[in-house]
Amino acid sequence: QVQLVESGGGSVQAGGSLRLSCVASGSAARIDDMAWHRQVPGKERELVAVITRGGTSNYADSVKGRFTISRDNAKGTVYLQMTSLQAEDTAVYSCQAEVLQYDNTWRDYWGQGTQVTVSA
Repeated sequence: QVQLVESGGGSVQAGGSLRLSCVASGSAARIDDMAWHRQVPGKERELVAVITRGGTSNYADSVKGRFTISRDNAKGTVYLQMTSLQAEDTAVYSCQAEVLQYDNTWRDYWGQGTQVTVSA
């Protein structure tokens, strides 16, 4: 079992920055891809950024050049550095991890989410 806990959300003015963190705790054979998603009430969840265990990252077009995903495998942590924030970035941000469990099965784990609010 793995638990994911996000932190770093909050309120910021447009143009500002925030850094989200997501810490994985518990026990597993390996954590592979980790990602950040976001969701606005009434809309579908959106994949914001994903990073492989080796550090290769991909981003949604809407955040390219403004957001940076990174991870520390030793700490089981994934980060999302968000800059030049816009009102459209307001959402609940959740982290997700692809986990290889000790029974050799894969499972996706999700954090509870952290609110990011950007005021114009």
